[in-house]
Formats: sequence, C-alpha cells, structure tokens
Amino acid sequence: MKHTPARIAQLLFLALFIVLFLHTEYRGRDEINAAVNSFFRADPLVLVSYWLATWSFSWLLFPALLMIVATMLLGRFFCGWICPLGTILDLLSPKKRQAGRLAFLGGRLKYWLLLPLLSASLFNLNLSGLLDPIAILLRGLTFFIHPLMGVTAREGWVGLYRTIGEHRDSLAPVYELLRSFLLPFRETVYPLALFSMVLLLAIILLERLETRAWCRYLCPLGTLLGWLGRFSPFKRVPAGLCADCGQCRELCNMTFNQGVLDKEQCTHCLDCEKGCPHSRIIFKPVLDGWQTTKPMLPERRLLLGGMASGLLLALPVRFRSPDQASTLLRPPGVRDEKEFLEKCVRCGECMKVCLKNALYPAAWQSGYIGLYTPLVIPRLGYCEYNCTLCGQVCPTAAIPNLPVAAKRREVIGKAVFIKDHCLPFAKKMECIVCEEHCPIPAKAIRSREVTVRNDAGKMVVVKEPYVVEEICNGCGICEYVCPVETRAGIQVFAVKSRSPISSDMQSFETPLPY
Repeated sequence: MKHTPARIAQLLFLALFIVLFLHTEYRGRDEINAAVNSFFRADPLVLVSYWLATWSFSWLLFPALLMIVATMLLGRFFCGWICPLGTILDLLSPKKRQAGRLAFLGGRLKYWLLLPLLSASLFNLNLSGLLDPIAILLRGLTFFIHPLMGVTAREGWVGLYRTIGEHRDSLAPVYELLRSFLLPFRETVYPLALFSMVLLLAIILLERLETRAWCRYLCPLGTLLGWLGRFSPFKRVPAGLCADCGQCRELCNMTFNQGVLDKEQCTHCLDCEKGCPHSRIIFKPVLDGWQTTKPMLPERRLLLGGMASGLLLALPVRFRSPDQASTLLRPPGVRDEKEFLEKCVRCGECMKVCLKNALYPAAWQSGYIGLYTPLVIPRLGYCEYNCTLCGQVCPTAAIPNLPVAAKRREVIGKAVFIKDHCLPFAKKMECIVCEEHCPIPAKAIRSREVTVRNDAGKMVVVKEPYVVEEICNGCGICEYVCPVETRAGIQVFAVKSRSPISSDMQSFETPLPY
C-alpha cells in the first residue's frame, strides 16, 4: 500500500480497532474505560436502525450523528479512511483486481440488502447488525480467531515448556505478558463461530474477483454512506477519465467502471489526485455538487419492494406471543424482549467480556429474529454476582450499564429444582452444593432437615433444598455447579416479569416457609 494520507489513516484506525478489541476484555479490573464499542457508536447504520426501531435517540450514538453530518459534508470518506474491514480488504488485496467481474450484481443488490434492514427496523426488528461490516468483523474475531489464537498459544506454550525443561521459568514473564495483553482470559467455544468466520472469509475471498467487491455491491453501511455522500458539496474535477490518460482507472479501488466517477462509490481516498501524472485532479466544493444524473432515491419498485421485504421479516415479531419471548434467559437488566431486539446490535461484545462464560450467541432458539443476540446458558457458565462488564461494553444500552448494587437485584430468571435429578429428592443423598454457592447474602437456596425413606428402605435424615423465589435473581451458579451429570438437578427458567428484587428483600435473614 502506498503511504498516502488515506492509507496512513486506515492503518491508524485499524490499529485503534485492534487495541480496543484487545482492551474489551477482563484484565483484572471491574471497569472497562475504552472499548471497541466506540466504533459502533460512530456507525451511522447502527444509529439509523436504532432510531427507526425505537423512535428515540440515545446520546450514546451521538458520534454516529456527527459521522452522518461529516459524510453529508465530505462524502463517503468513512469507507476509505476509517472502516477496519475495508482496510483489511485493501491489505489483503494490494493489487487492483479487474473491475466489472461482478458487475452483473449491478447497483440494485445493495439496496435489496439495505432497504429490508431499515424497513424491518421501522417495524421494530433491528437486524442491521447481521450485515454491518464492523459487526461481521468483530464477530469473526470474537467467536473464532481470538479463541483459536488463545488455544494455539497455550498449547504451543505447554509444548515449549516440555521441550526446554528446567529453563522454563525464564520464559514465564513472556507468557505472562501475552496473557495480560493479547490472549483471551478464558477458553470458550461459541455457537456460530464457524458460520461467523465463513461469512468473514467470503467477504475477503470476493477480493479475488474484484477489488472492494463487498463495499461496491453488498455492504449496507457503505450503501447508506454513499447515499448520504451524494449531498456533499465536494466534487472531483474532472468528473470522468481524461481522454489522453485513464490512469485513474488503475488507481481507484471503487469506481470508474464505465469511465465516469460514481459519487456514491467514491471514498475520497485521493489516490487519483496523488497519482495523477498530469496534476489535473482536484477535489473542491461546488455549489451543485450534490446533483448527479442518478435519482436521489431508488426506483419506486425497488423502494416499495425493499420496504415490503422488511415488513415480511418483521411479521414474526409483530405476532410473537409474550410466552415465546419469556422462555429466553437474557443478560441482567434486560426486562423487555421487544425493546431488547430493537436495540441489540448483535456485535458479541457482551459475550467477549462475560466473566464466567454465561453469555453465548443465540442460534435458532428464537429463530432468525434473535440470531446472534446474547443468551444466558447457566449449564455452561453463570452471571457473576458483582460483574457489570456486559452493560459497560454494550454500544446501544440494550444491556443497561447499571451500578453493581442495582445489577445484583436484576432478575434473569428463577431457579427450579428438577426433583427427578436432584440428589436429595431423587437419591435421598446429602447435597447442598447449590446452597453453598448461592451468592445472595440471605441465600436464595436454603435447606431444611426432613426424614425420608431411602432406596434401601431405611428412614434417613437429609437436607432437602428449596428456592426462595422472592430473592432469587437467576444468576445460574446453582445450575452450573450442580454435580449431577448431563441435566442438572436445578435449572434456571425465564419468567414473564423481570422486575428487580427489592433491596430490602435481598438482605433479609428470616427464612421463608417452604
């Protein structure tokens, strides 16, 4: 890559993205001051989808509003100067691929992706995160590349330790440095990890056919920015290829397929200006710079078809019963499933920082409606009582950022004993593991001594556990630590009402009646 200003900016923003990605991790501190959610909060597609879905504005997304204003002034510069996925595509495809190989996709397919997403948001289903380029990149890194890097590094280090024998202690500081700043703090296998990586690889492999094919023909964020960029007063002069040169065609990664600059596609990278052998090219404000030969809006058939497609996508949400929504365990602080689906970007940041492996991406538990949204799976992990990391990194407050005291009272679900599996009930054996691990100060799981007949026919005294539903917050640690193999003897189930527990109830000491 040539070291033009745009290329330098690309590399700096990619480095910032990677640093923030690695910083969005538990590193021994209870607070994350800077996270990769900054990129989502500056993402216009996230803002527009959020606004259409909720009909409200969040100050968390104010940077995205500034990005919209900047795009309307300067053009589609985000794609050529800032976008980390675009930078990766340029790094992996340093030479321009023949333009036009994918021209059969035309200029319509990108609208068939963007318009249904925006229309679905208008009908209260925010699916934009599924195809947002920053979300696609982040999910590939979070669910596949970073965990794989962690496993590879740890296994490789074990092999190295065995090889060097008694000198292993000299390398311990190096591994500690890697573990503290580069490797994930825990090993996790995520659902949809392979699918996330395949989608990212497919975008990269398109570069083998045509440079920036994803950005030209598919990317919904790029399509939105291109449309906003048409209002920019800045215009390239001359607008087309010079008759005696044509060097711009070789320099530009985005446009000039037909010899004329397409303002929607131009990312203002300034490569053509810097590389012009005759110094003829300049970008300057022109009073009619927003005017082009193409209409401002897609043709009526495409516009109506896109909106109708979005409505069809959102119909399952409109007719979804409350009982269906209440079967899902969501992160702490999520009280309304409908509001959660309107706000969630499906970026995966909450899962990346989850301290005890409680959060995983939804596959088909709730259909495509909830794809990639975070679910609590207590058998695989539990919600740490004093942890608020997921709310801190959520870019749209779909998971609210609550103080620790308030988060402790948030209800995820309620624990229920499965008496066919719980040892004191099924086997008449002593077991109080769940009670011992319950983090609620007054203990949401308690036990009382009862006299029962065991399998041998003898009368024995065992401690029989029970749940105090009034103070159980459904953190899931009881299900996680249950020693019964396969299905746990106690499970957390979602509840219709997720109203927080009263602070008075959470600390009371008087046992409730069984």
